[in-house]
Amino acid sequence: MANGKCAVIGDRDSILLFKAVGIEVYPVTDGEQANRTLHRLARTGYAVVYVTEAMYPSCEETIREFQSEPYPAIIPIPDASGTQGIGMNAIRENVEKAVGLDILSNS
Repeated sequence: MANGKCAVIGDRDSILLFKAVGIEVYPVTDGEQANRTLHRLARTGYAVVYVTEAMYPSCEETIREFQSEPYPAIIPIPDASGTQGIGMNAIRENVEKAVGLDILSNS
């Protein structure tokens, strides 16, 4: 059962602003730290965990572990250097899985 808390994992420069709006921040410097933090947050009942796109690929195995669970929702977000398109690709894949075709395509 999730306790309704939100957290963000990523490099310090990209996530510090989230603290101002009440989201707990977990600065990490590498994928191993990100994975450990993500496991800990999931075990302690976080409802939503944002992961910067720079750390997201390092956490893919951990993310797959929790994909079939209702919580936590693990959401990729751009980091301070900009977007890599990972978040939009994840949304596109989920929409395509749900409706059977890619309705978000620009073509």
